[in-house]
This record gives sequence, structure tokens and C-alpha cells, in this order.
Amino acid sequence: MNDPLAVIAELPGVPDAVREAREAVDRLYRHRVLRRRSPEVSTESALRGARASAALEGVDVTLERLRQGEAGDPVVQGALRVSAELGRLGGTWRPAPRQVLARLHAVAAAGLTADPGRPRTVSTSADVLGLGPAPGPEETAVRMSALAELVSGATRAPALVLASIVHAELAVLRPFGIADGLVARAAERLTLVEMGLDPKSLVAVEVGHSELGDAYADGLRAYLKGTAEGVGTWVRHCATAVVLGVRETTAVCEALSR
Repeated sequence: MNDPLAVIAELPGVPDAVREAREAVDRLYRHRVLRRRSPEVSTESALRGARASAALEGVDVTLERLRQGEAGDPVVQGALRVSAELGRLGGTWRPAPRQVLARLHAVAAAGLTADPGRPRTVSTSADVLGLGPAPGPEETAVRMSALAELVSGATRAPALVLASIVHAELAVLRPFGIADGLVARAAERLTLVEMGLDPKSLVAVEVGHSELGDAYADGLRAYLKGTAEGVGTWVRHCATAVVLGVRETTAVCEALSR
């Protein structure tokens, strides 16, 4: 069976990075607080992830403002809606990824575009990260079909590898033209949940991407090169984001234990 993700999983440095991320998640899941307060931790992780995802779209607000309901920016509201929607989409993600992506964009881009949830039909799209022009609608449609097959298909590759490619493809293709970053990061988190790395959605991986600063956009530019080195750079970046996301959630657990 042709398994392109299995090839990516063996790129230099990727197995070690994936293993480190897996071990970090395993340590988190052994935290004593999660025996009774796992839903509370998941909710807090989702809030912090939404805040970080909005920040990566260029709108940075404090957690305090989010908790108090004072962040009225449509990007922030979109990030919050996406985060809330993820729990309802898990069982649909692998059998119907296109449907899930359309739904994620519909809630992410409400208030930002007149037609949320529909693929763009023109070549122009928002470029928050400075990645350069997005592929045209025809190339985007072809690659989105290939991405849907990857999500729905069988693979020997670890969950983190699939999640990394899902994230990168959505971020660079920008299939909807606006708020694609919110959708890309949500789809990465959903993949980590549904592929079993983080089944309780505890890891604030979006926080990890945000904490890595310029390395986030740099990693996507490396991926855009299409080389083995570039793709490996991006997957290793995502593994580091998971480790940092675990650190964030561990801090939440420690705060609750006190």
C-alpha cells in the first residue's frame, strides 16, 4: 500500500521528535489531577488554545479578557467558536473531512466573510503569515482532495505526522481565503484527538505554535519548498509545539492541584 505519511515519518530527526512528543503527552496523562478533573483541564486547554490561535492570526487578547467576555473581535470570537465546535465533530472527521472543514470555517469566519464555509473561487486570499500567494483554486481543489484521502485513509504513520501535514496543507493552501489559520490549527488538534495521541483534547498545541514565534511561519515556508528537509523541519516544529502545549497544560494541572 502506498503510504506517503510513513515516508515522512522516517525523515531525519522526525522519529526522535515524534517520540519526545509522545512521551510528553504520556507524562501529562499520568498527572494525578486528571483522575477527577480532566474535563476542567480540557476546557481550560481549549480556551488557551483559542487565544493562541487568534494571536497567530494577528489578534492578541489576554486570557482575563476572554474569561470576562470582553473580546469582541470577530477573529477571537471565531477562534472561540471553533474551539467549542471541535467536541461535536470528532466522529465525523475521518469519514467526512470535507464536511468537517466546511463546518469549522463556517463558525470561524462568521462575521469575516459573507459566505463562510465555502471554498474560494479566486486566487486571492489573506496572507497573515507572509507566505506569499496561495495556489489557484484548481490546484487547491486537487490538493484538498488528496488531503481528504489522507485523513480518511489508513496509515502506519504516527498521529503527529498526519496532524502536521493536515495543518500545513490547510495553512499554505488557504482553501477558504480567510480565517484559514484558525481552521488549520483546529484540524491539527482534532487529528491529534481522533488519531489517539491526545484523546481527551488536553494538549494546548496552539499555545506551542504561538510560543515558538517566528519559527511557526518559518516552518511553513520550509514546508512550502516541498523538499524532504523542508517537510521534516515542519513536522519537527509541530512535535516541539506539542511538547510546549503539554507544558502549558501541565501548568494548568499544577495550578488546580494547589
